[in-house]
Amino acid sequence: MHRRTILSAALALPFAALGLTACGHVDREPITPAARPTATFSDIGYADWSDQEPDYRFYPGDEVEITVPSASELNKSVVVQPDGRVALPLIAPVMAADRTIAELESAITQAYSAQLLRPQAQVSIKATAPLKVFVGGEVGNPGVYDMAGDGDALRAVIQAGGFKTSAKRTSVVIIRRGPGGRAMLRTADLLTGMTNGRTDLVPLRRFDVVYVPRSGVSEAGLFMQQYFRDLLPISFSYAVNGFSGN
Repeated sequence: MHRRTILSAALALPFAALGLTACGHVDREPITPAARPTATFSDIGYADWSDQEPDYRFYPGDEVEITVPSASELNKSVVVQPDGRVALPLIAPVMAADRTIAELESAITQAYSAQLLRPQAQVSIKATAPLKVFVGGEVGNPGVYDMAGDGDALRAVIQAGGFKTSAKRTSVVIIRRGPGGRAMLRTADLLTGMTNGRTDLVPLRRFDVVYVPRSGVSEAGLFMQQYFRDLLPISFSYAVNGFSGN
């Protein structure tokens, strides 16, 4: 009985959408589905876009040059390990990931203060890990990509297999974490960028999202659900998940 009820309800759904009963008769008062408002990117509440370059924050794989002028035997180059820390002589590993140069200098100086008299650690960047970005939408191979050196939105799309024929190349979306952790959004005309070398191709930063929409589609709701809630392997943040400590 329960199975028959479910089957009857399932058969009734397509007829109801057309204002018909399961027997083919027109209902006296056809049901008119409520119009769904079209969501746009402006409805999501992004922050205003800013090209201001933030202080660099270290990431696993970065190579760091550390010097201690008062104890030159402690000078060394170290690589930020997968757990976000750097291993140094005399002291316990120090957290480097998601810290700026000034913050890491302060942390190392404080750690050495128990061993040395008025140490003053100095930190510089020797080499950086590849830029990691997310590319989704109407591209050949959506996914997470490492980009060596400087990267831009067009290079990211090419690395992800290029545009599909259904891609809207004139309105490629770039999303980035802005000041205070709030996401910023802008669009770029990469179709023009493929033929005009002076066009802004949007230089990318670590963990930027490049989304190529389908031509003729402007809804943002499905995009947000698919590419942020379901597909992205980490939360949208520059902070490296799981890193904590000193």
